[in-house]
Amino acid sequence: MLMRRLAIGNLVAQVGIAVTGSVVRVTGSGLGCPTWPQCNPGSLVPTPHPEIAPLIQWIEFGNRLLGVAVVLVAGACLLAALFTRPRRRRLTVLTAAMPLGVVAQAVIGGFTVLAGLSWWSVMPHFLASMVLVWLSVLLVSAAGEDDVPATRTVPGAVRGLITVSTVVLAGLLIAGTLVTAAGPHAGDATTPRLDVDVPLLAQLHADLLFAYLGTLVGLGFALRAVAAPAALGRRFGVLIAVVLAQGALGGIQYALGVPELLVSLHVLGAGLVTAAAASVWTGTSTRPAPPTPAGPDTALDSGESARPLAEAGTADRS
Repeated sequence: MLMRRLAIGNLVAQVGIAVTGSVVRVTGSGLGCPTWPQCNPGSLVPTPHPEIAPLIQWIEFGNRLLGVAVVLVAGACLLAALFTRPRRRRLTVLTAAMPLGVVAQAVIGGFTVLAGLSWWSVMPHFLASMVLVWLSVLLVSAAGEDDVPATRTVPGAVRGLITVSTVVLAGLLIAGTLVTAAGPHAGDATTPRLDVDVPLLAQLHADLLFAYLGTLVGLGFALRAVAAPAALGRRFGVLIAVVLAQGALGGIQYALGVPELLVSLHVLGAGLVTAAAASVWTGTSTRPAPPTPAGPDTALDSGESARPLAEAGTADRS
């Protein structure tokens, strides 16, 4: 199904742009293109600069080009939804959110560059990516569902617990951006950092991780108690696995002094945790698959192809 394939491509693109953004940051390439929307004054592409290495310029410019690709994928999702018949309102709304979100990210990114990569301007750039990852998972789900009221697969109390865990996850992600804001990877060597001790913020981040794990333990018992569908149980198992892997990676990253490669892997992990959590949320309700629209091929298969068979049967009986 084209719509679902595009939705999955959009999800991959949203996670990917967050990872490449982290590559920009850990390589100190955040100001490789010091202006926006141009790369250098008077040029959209990198040009020789006496104070900026060519590699630094092309890393930042490459990330901007990937942003264009994300816009194209998001736009393709919207067009596919608009041409879907019958039109599905939920699908259309979610696909419309994708290009709007990407444009908003571009504006945030431009402001971040103009603000000299100040830590308080970088934080919303990452957090907006996680919101778009969450919405992208909802879009993947909506691509295979009809636009009818959902049937709940778990009681309201369980959905409430998932909501609580989502709020804790949001706090965990925010705390992670604070650790980054105070840490060594600013995106540019001259960028001022958040003036708070990194160990203190790292402890806050770890405490919220344990709080999140606590909510997931409670959620696991709740899902078992209400005999949740097997599909939801599998999604919950994936969430537990990626959270534990992300926590272990974070601990190793901190112990090794925050090496660049592990920073980007940690950002990838944040995207995967967000996607897995959103998948659990979508698993708490279900909708039937959309009806297959009737068309020339359908009529041919059901009518003209059946006629010779009927005639053959008549000939046999005679």
